[in-house]
Amino acid sequence: MKLLSFGEILWDVYPDQKYLGGAPLNFAAHFAKQGGEGEVYMLSALGDDELGRDALDKLSAWRVNDRYVSLLSDKETGKCLVTLNEQGVPSYEIVRESAYDYIDCSAVDGGFDALYFGTLALRNEHNRNQLLGLIHSHKFKEVFADVNLRKPFISRESMMLCLENATVIKISDEELPVFSQTVFGREYDCNETVGVIAKQFSNIKLVIITMGEKGSLAYDCVNDQTFSCAAQKVQVASTVGAGDSFSAAFLYKFMSGSDIDTCLNAASKVSAYVVSKTEAVPEYDANVLLAD
Repeated sequence: MKLLSFGEILWDVYPDQKYLGGAPLNFAAHFAKQGGEGEVYMLSALGDDELGRDALDKLSAWRVNDRYVSLLSDKETGKCLVTLNEQGVPSYEIVRESAYDYIDCSAVDGGFDALYFGTLALRNEHNRNQLLGLIHSHKFKEVFADVNLRKPFISRESMMLCLENATVIKISDEELPVFSQTVFGREYDCNETVGVIAKQFSNIKLVIITMGEKGSLAYDCVNDQTFSCAAQKVQVASTVGAGDSFSAAFLYKFMSGSDIDTCLNAASKVSAYVVSKTEAVPEYDANVLLAD
């Protein structure tokens, strides 16, 4: 199984430390852990700087292939600057005009089974055009779109690109009000949202809604069936990377031929383990973690 993950690689930079992330990279790393080692490729861009070189080292450690990661001499590696107030409450500034805003898809060859992308890297026209060109010129069995809304980079263009080109789309219940208001002009609940998406976008096979401690649901648009899964109960250390691990585990199982209940259960187990750890991509063996 060969996967291509399109989007941002960025560092969360605190006053005294830094952590590598970005939803597409987290997704790729978790997909590799499901059994896709050596066949997981990142499609992104880094600055030709210290943070960029550190990121490449991390990709190698996570067994994510960097063949399609460009190094740009005139742009800096993506950063999210994190500052804490006197009460320790963080605020975030996602730096504009970063290397990942200029992804080049021209070198990508064929043979990929699946494509993943999120919405943050679609904040400019260049990347939207690059991604559309990639989708139209390559045949993917599945195209997984993850709606990751990050202020102030919330646009109808990026959400519509997801809806018009994905076969599987994932939205969190926290993002659902903004998503439905932006796309459809009014707020919908989970059941209304999946119904409207299924009716208006025939390309979409599955709509996944994650709901944190309330679990998750998946709507099979083809067979008009809804599946749900309770959340695993764990002591939460950090929710960073949880949604990305959920998506990776779900898609891997789905493309391996598992039924939707099995996919949701696997995704729930993996994401529960991730939230019990402080790292977005902790060490684990998926075969052991998912063993009955």
